[in-house]
Amino acid sequence: MRKTWTLSLALTLPLALAACGGSGPAGTSNGGGAQSGDTIKIGSLHPLSGASAADGQQMDNGAKLAVEAINNAGGIKAQGGKKLELVSADTQGKPEVGQSEAQRLVSDGAVGLVGTYQSAVTANVSTVAERNKVPLVIDVSSADSILAQGYKYTFRVQPSSTVLGTAGAQFLDQVAKAAGKPVRTVAVLHEQGPFGSAVRDAFKAEAEKAGIKVGPAIAYDAANVSDLTTQVTQVKASGADVLMVAGYYRDGVLAAKAVATVKPPALNAVYGVANGAFDLPQFPKEAGAAAEGFFDANYHADMTNADMQALAKLYQERYNDAIRTGAVLAYDSVKVIADALERSGGTEPAKVRDAIAEGSVPTLIAGNGPITFGPTGENENATPILMQVQGGAVKQVFPADKAETKPVYPAFTSR
Repeated sequence: MRKTWTLSLALTLPLALAACGGSGPAGTSNGGGAQSGDTIKIGSLHPLSGASAADGQQMDNGAKLAVEAINNAGGIKAQGGKKLELVSADTQGKPEVGQSEAQRLVSDGAVGLVGTYQSAVTANVSTVAERNKVPLVIDVSSADSILAQGYKYTFRVQPSSTVLGTAGAQFLDQVAKAAGKPVRTVAVLHEQGPFGSAVRDAFKAEAEKAGIKVGPAIAYDAANVSDLTTQVTQVKASGADVLMVAGYYRDGVLAAKAVATVKPPALNAVYGVANGAFDLPQFPKEAGAAAEGFFDANYHADMTNADMQALAKLYQERYNDAIRTGAVLAYDSVKVIADALERSGGTEPAKVRDAIAEGSVPTLIAGNGPITFGPTGENENATPILMQVQGGAVKQVFPADKAETKPVYPAFTSR
């Protein structure tokens, strides 16, 4: 039987950062799960430097705020009020660095890990988690291949690539047909790693079921690309009426600027699927008029939730920045581990793992219910919604029960 555990955010209480560690070694190695003193260590693995540093720092900040909230609410009460200690590590967005840092955190006594943003990095970190039998809660990394290994210690809070790509294609088909402008052809622009490739494949399979032609599919290196004009020129030559983009924040902004420069005349919409830019409040501010009308089918913070509103306010005050959904997923992932610590009766990673598998944890992400994990480690209630930049702000537009306003399609009526 699943048990539901509700954690007060305690966002209005004084917040102490003393419990949040840095990226260096946190002390003498004492073996996975062994704890000393009054703290319980959780490892946070994200790209704190490199091309995705802005996202990684947001996610690490989200994990820190979750630890603060839990500690301010009394810590892990079932274990005598022990406090959580977050130990942060910089993956640099590199699989081999993520793997070595994960091993360091486990050796230093972390009872659980959260991370890591890039699917290629998470794939390596998950092998460390499985080998050491220490639970990993994936906040952001959607590639299906990660959980296709039959792992027992790896769980994912966000939707998988299959869920994101499939729903993304369905949403596009439904919105376009409702507008009387069915989609004929979709060009795909995607980062070349396991995340972008998996989203491409799932989107293509579902779109073709609806009679939509998909192609060309153009891949790029998200870590090193500095301009996407050449790729968008290929899209223009294809005559596609929709451009689907699956990538991260920095390259999402580059894609928007390239579309504004090239101006493919046949495009009715630029349509993100799990795009790391198009549904974030920073995107229309940075891309300006080039962002207007862009769609994104993605997981998203539930801004109708009062606790989510409070967290967003706190994040803005603390970091002078608008919170991104990745930070919320990192926040939720720490909550998952804290919930398991409350119910496991100790800090032994195997017991924590079993408690995670049986848990039911309220989420700040818009979805179909609390975080609950199925037999493969997927969050059974994770689902995307469709958003669009309208009037310089990101709005929820589909499905109707999640919509703040109606979608505008075609999005580029002047082209």
